[in-house]
Amino acid sequence: MKSASSSLTLFLLMPTLAGLLAACNGGASTQADAAAPPAPPAAPANPDLVTISAAQARAAGITLGGFTRQNMASEVMANGVIDVPPQNMVSISAVLGGYVQQVKVLPGQFVKKGAVVAVLRHPDYLKLQQDYLQSLARSRFLSQELERQRILDVEDVGAKRKLQQAQADYATEQASQRSLAAQLAQLNISASRLAASGQIQPTVTLTTPLGGYVKTVSINPGQFVNPADVLVEVVDRSDLHLQLKVFERDIARVQLGQPILFTVPARGTSGPVLRARVFLVGKAFDDDARTVAVHAHLEGNDADNLLPGQYVAARIQTAGQRVRTLPEDAIIQAGEMSYAYVQTATTDSTATFRRIQLRPGATAHGDVAVALLTPVRDTLRVVQHGAYFLAAEHSKGQGDE
Repeated sequence: MKSASSSLTLFLLMPTLAGLLAACNGGASTQADAAAPPAPPAAPANPDLVTISAAQARAAGITLGGFTRQNMASEVMANGVIDVPPQNMVSISAVLGGYVQQVKVLPGQFVKKGAVVAVLRHPDYLKLQQDYLQSLARSRFLSQELERQRILDVEDVGAKRKLQQAQADYATEQASQRSLAAQLAQLNISASRLAASGQIQPTVTLTTPLGGYVKTVSINPGQFVNPADVLVEVVDRSDLHLQLKVFERDIARVQLGQPILFTVPARGTSGPVLRARVFLVGKAFDDDARTVAVHAHLEGNDADNLLPGQYVAARIQTAGQRVRTLPEDAIIQAGEMSYAYVQTATTDSTATFRRIQLRPGATAHGDVAVALLTPVRDTLRVVQHGAYFLAAEHSKGQGDE
């Protein structure tokens, strides 16, 4: 009985001992876990890398190529205006002051050479014609008197003094007559017609010496105008050109014959890019702004929509230099930075690309000059088309992180 009782007691104690051993082992394990140092974090992935599948590359139309080197023109930035030569603009004034009787033109109207732009009246116009007719009559009388004195002198009847006086009087009156005729011509009055008809006209007409478009009209009927007043301005648009201001630091790079690309800011960013070519470079500085005037002839048939006096923003294409270039599709603009993608690894199922930083320069025929800010070898394969797809995948991957 005693042996059976001992066996029963041992059997009952075994679960308790097993629990105590498990508790001791668990405590030891917990202490060991607490004492162990934390595992180091995994190294972060390269933020400039992006990996896509071969199927994605085909769907996006990604093509690869190398950098090309070509001559790209550098540019000189300049501002200026649409202008015409001085001989293509006329300011019409009255030679003698008078009252405006009629205005024949409006601003923007086209006028032919010799067209009447205004009609003036004034008593002085009448007095000038009267003086001319009187001088003409005196000249006829003095001419006859001179002839009589010559006859008398030949017959040795008249005094030499009278002949000389007649010659002087006739020459003096002739000079006065020619002066009055010239004054009448400035008033657009024909002296020969006045002499033939004897009719004094009460008004004079102002005509334009060149054909073109009326720029300004500064008069109205009834207004008194002085000789110094500009009444009408006419512009001949047949020789529009650019007048640009180039800063002192850039003028050495500007030469005759260089092409120019320019836009009219008033038309907005959607306005066309127009062309011109340098034909004159100034040889003196504007003392105030330290700029030099550069003139350029317009090229193409887009001058019809340009107006003298319009402001322009121009880029003068100067001599080029050999630089790295990439297609425009290869360059991604992200904020103030620009990027391209080069292939770094490829397998049958994936392709990995790395983003490189660059600074774009001049553009010509779809190619952009680039200065690399991330050093890479020229032999690397650069994404020529499909860079925008990689940029989108790149941004998506960074967003997942």
